[in-house]
Amino acid sequence: MEKLIKNALKSAKADYVEIRVQEGVGTGITYVGKELENIGENNTFGGCVRALIKGGWGFVAFNDIENLPRYVDMACEQARFVGTKESQLAPAPAINDHVKTEVGIDPADVSLTDKQAICNKYNNMILSSKQIQTSNVRYVDSHGTVYFASSNGSFIVQDTIFCGISLLAMARDGMNVQQAYHSVGDLRGFSNVQHQEHKCEEVTKRAVDLLTAKPVSGGKYTVVIDPKLCGVFVHEAFGHLSEADFIYENAKLREIMVIGKRFGIEELSIIDDGSMVGEAGYNKYDSEGTPTQKTFLIKNGILTNRLHSRETAAKMNEKPTGNARAISYAHAPIVRMTNTYMESRNYSFEKMLSEVDNGIYAIGALGGQTNMEMFTFSAEEAYMIRNGKIQEKVRDVVLTGNVFETLMNIDAIGNDLKIHGGLGGCGKGGQSPLRVSDGGPHVRIRNVVIGGR
Repeated sequence: MEKLIKNALKSAKADYVEIRVQEGVGTGITYVGKELENIGENNTFGGCVRALIKGGWGFVAFNDIENLPRYVDMACEQARFVGTKESQLAPAPAINDHVKTEVGIDPADVSLTDKQAICNKYNNMILSSKQIQTSNVRYVDSHGTVYFASSNGSFIVQDTIFCGISLLAMARDGMNVQQAYHSVGDLRGFSNVQHQEHKCEEVTKRAVDLLTAKPVSGGKYTVVIDPKLCGVFVHEAFGHLSEADFIYENAKLREIMVIGKRFGIEELSIIDDGSMVGEAGYNKYDSEGTPTQKTFLIKNGILTNRLHSRETAAKMNEKPTGNARAISYAHAPIVRMTNTYMESRNYSFEKMLSEVDNGIYAIGALGGQTNMEMFTFSAEEAYMIRNGKIQEKVRDVVLTGNVFETLMNIDAIGNDLKIHGGLGGCGKGGQSPLRVSDGGPHVRIRNVVIGGR
């Protein structure tokens, strides 16, 4: 493989050329209600060539590597056709490396029958409650190897083993339908999906309990968010605004996202770190062969960095951060997050609650949307806080606001950082789901607008 790829690169006539070849095998199992909807294994093989000439990119994806030199010529021809200006790429070192993955239990060593059995067990546990209308249990694992070579002399092989499972319970009482969800997925192996019985019981109970919870009254509240919701907020509401391709193309955002500007209290730091071994967003190198790193987006309340590919780094006169990622060989890399989280500080959860007279404790996120700096998230579970104590469960809790105002309204950051991966992944530019993790500690925010009845 190495000789074939390197020989194909020799014929390239371009400012820059890279080749990625991907091979792998995956397993998928899905239960919906009592039905086994999907079970099977699949093999993947393919590759792509990306060429840069006078600022224009050519991209060709393929499944037959025997014709690789022709695909290199095709990518160069495309780039030559669209290129009209100077090519801009930040410098990158020539790297030769083989990155191997070690896991406790390799999913490849577990039979498809045993994988199905564990999914069936979890599904039956969720359906055992009479108030559960339906369920969804989905298992995924994959073994992948990506070969990367570039005209600057790099040749990198990266092996990856991903494994995860999601559990969903949907309860119904007449027209009242409620659901609860749990997902786990990262690069630590099959142990991820074992011993999830307590999570099956938990999602079942949460869904059933929501049937009798009263809708929250809309208004402005002091809100304490849990580590999972903190991670979703950091990723969706702020992380995407830190992706340099988005910033470079948006004049309004460039005026807002000024390096050195204060975005929150001294204790606020937000990080993207693709070098966290075992987490869902881990890669030693990104899809351009750039080493990943720990990047402070906000440090001590100040906007410090943004996420870059080699091209955006050159255009904005900054340094690459190892955040050019492609979901597969069929796509060109774009600027993406990896493992994005808020750093923990010194507040205990108990102290955070004790200082709230009337507020809401919001847990998890069922979904949401963002539009530039505006966000809307639906909490998966929520409770009223009265006189420093967690009280009755409420539902239909929707958090809405401006991300920059919300960051400034954070007044307490917890000491209990948790980072969470899952099967959902991240979507951008038609590439979804990309494996990522996000997280944070418990966080308290003043003056949050809560939609309700």
